Amino acid sequence: MSSLLHITNGDCFTEKLSTLNLKGDVITWREMLCEGKTLTNVGSESFWKARFEFLNKNYKVSKSSFIEKTLKEYRSLCNHKQQDHIVLWFEYDLFCQVNMLAVLSWLKVNRKYAEISLVCSGKEDSSDKLYSLNDLDSDQLMKLYENRKILSQDDIEYADYVWQLYCSDNPIRLENLTDFKNYQFDYLSDAITSHLHRFPSVKNGLNAMENNILQLSVDKRPTSKRELLKTVLENQGSLGFGNSQYERAITRLKPLFTTFNPVRLTKKGKEILNSTTSYYSHIQDDNVYLGGALKYNYLYNNGTDRILKL
Repeated sequence: MSSLLHITNGDCFTEKLSTLNLKGDVITWREMLCEGKTLTNVGSESFWKARFEFLNKNYKVSKSSFIEKTLKEYRSLCNHKQQDHIVLWFEYDLFCQVNMLAVLSWLKVNRKYAEISLVCSGKEDSSDKLYSLNDLDSDQLMKLYENRKILSQDDIEYADYVWQLYCSDNPIRLENLTDFKNYQFDYLSDAITSHLHRFPSVKNGLNAMENNILQLSVDKRPTSKRELLKTVLENQGSLGFGNSQYERAITRLKPLFTTFNPVRLTKKGKEILNSTTSYYSHIQDDNVYLGGALKYNYLYNNGTDRILKL
């Protein structure tokens, strides 16, 4: 009898998974590795130390909360040593894909004997919509589960390789990846592109996400900060970020707004959006990491779609 372990992308889906009555234990991967510094050795003391420092400083996550929510679940994963079939449940977006890479890197080292399979939601019909796991009903989820992809050793090695590059101090290495189609990760290429767009634009010093917030402020004319937040969440492309991440981003951009009731940009905000001036010197922060790279040590050239090192 093979034993089964499910690793999910978050608490909401863990709850939904319990209604499917599938066999096996469930572990929830509670992290947001798309933000803050990451180290290659997933699960090591130095890895968790770096993660706690980031979450504590930027999201006011207390030590007790970090231990209770993240470390306890990770320790539970470490204690599940008997399962020889592990199913990963992740989604198409950057948030999920980065977490997926980290989990696969950990499994490569710590669960060499296990068969790893992947359930990944995204393009589920003929529309342009990309679906999260929580968007799908039980029948759709069961169909995805039945058609899950058994990952080969090459797939797992490749995921680990991309994770190592994500954690390196030079994002240009990620830019040079071109062989995604040889592996069973349908959404990884787009996720890496989204990641590279998070470096500040050479045009105005803001990245794609920050420019999107300003553009939506002008185009949609939200009447309040709450409405702006809702609009951004609905129009964020394939980032997969949540409320707290966008609240932080809007706070960084606050000097470019005259008011949030209704939402209006300052004259300078409009000039920056139109790329007639740059906000780089105002927003630059030497302690902001994207994976292993310092965000403001690089610029994204929109004309060539290439990363430049400063």
